[in-house]
Amino acid sequence: MGIGEWIAPGRLGRDFRWLLASSWTSNIGDGIALAASPLLIASMTDSPVLVASGAVMQFLPWLLFGLHAGAIADRVDRRTLVMLANGVRALVLVALCAFLITGTASIWIVLAVAFVYGCAEVFVDTSASTLLPMMVKKKDLGIGNARLQAGFLVANQFGGPPLGAFLFALGAFWPFAVQAVCVAFAVVLISRIARTPVPERADAAPRTAVHTDIAEGVRWLWRNPPVRTLVIIILTFNITWAAPWGVLVLYATEHLQMGPVGYGALTTASAIGGLLSTVSFGWLERHFSFKTLMRVCLTAEVLMHLAFALTTSGAVALVIMVGFGAYAFIWGTISTTVRQRLVPHELQGRIASVNMVGVFGGLVIGQALGGVIAQVWGLTGPWWFAFVGAAITLLLVWRPISHIAAAKPVEDEDAAPAS
Repeated sequence: MGIGEWIAPGRLGRDFRWLLASSWTSNIGDGIALAASPLLIASMTDSPVLVASGAVMQFLPWLLFGLHAGAIADRVDRRTLVMLANGVRALVLVALCAFLITGTASIWIVLAVAFVYGCAEVFVDTSASTLLPMMVKKKDLGIGNARLQAGFLVANQFGGPPLGAFLFALGAFWPFAVQAVCVAFAVVLISRIARTPVPERADAAPRTAVHTDIAEGVRWLWRNPPVRTLVIIILTFNITWAAPWGVLVLYATEHLQMGPVGYGALTTASAIGGLLSTVSFGWLERHFSFKTLMRVCLTAEVLMHLAFALTTSGAVALVIMVGFGAYAFIWGTISTTVRQRLVPHELQGRIASVNMVGVFGGLVIGQALGGVIAQVWGLTGPWWFAFVGAAITLLLVWRPISHIAAAKPVEDEDAAPAS
């Protein structure tokens, strides 16, 4: 088997390869910004509030427009929506470069650009997540999601940030210029995908208001126990995970005495664990049921929270973080695959958006709690909170996980993929 066939098996089709190439290209640009954006903001202000506001701009658009993006994605040609939203992202980046080159950029302009860019990204991510189920058979969703996640790890977490820091050293506008090129090229790549059909509504009723469509999606979610439970699990575990992650830099530099380089090594170790899972996911999917893998992943999270709370060794923390990244990748791939298999095509956008609002809502709640807990009980306090909260949640969902994994897809397993 050639490397190309291993990365994007021929059975997944030509359209999947265009989607994969577009996703990986876009992730390179986002990885560049992952390092360059904080550097740009920090070069303009020393206010902790304004620096933190840059991160808030990543979450706020999801909380404001996430549900609307899902409803709109279920109304229109999703490929076209991804192209238009990515086009807006590219234009916003070009405008930022113009401000930087002319010396007229200010912290407020940068934050405004981050917010507009984040709003467009909501529509890109929501719509793009609905394309894969329209391209491949349900039995191939696992390997398809694994390959998309691999691009995120390699381009966004590994390759992009060092390149972004290097480009920023050459000039403040360079990383954003390269990012604009990457996003624009992603539009070209995804345009090669065959035109996707507008999702059909379950009935012949006339077009309704967006808020009515959102309510329809929420009602479907609430009446579908497997998907509802999966979303609740993701929300809860994101709260417990985000509590210590929000103060990880202090935990690494002050509690573990690892310094700034050690903190960077921790995040890199997580990405390494994810890459190890990338190459093994196909084998795991063939040899273990999703029920077993889901239970193992959530159990590993509980135990690793405990290990982080107990250790005082940076070396041990690095080993734990590799395992952390490995199971997190597997869980993310499986949970996305299960949701895509169980949700009808005409509801994919709305259910995906509810899931993402839960993810970012959990991050906001968890980071807020983590800061307070660390302030009152010390830097290991958030890890103890995460351990206890995740353990209780795991006990409550242990049995329902079997129902989630065993739930039948809403459509025939052997239906031909859309092209």
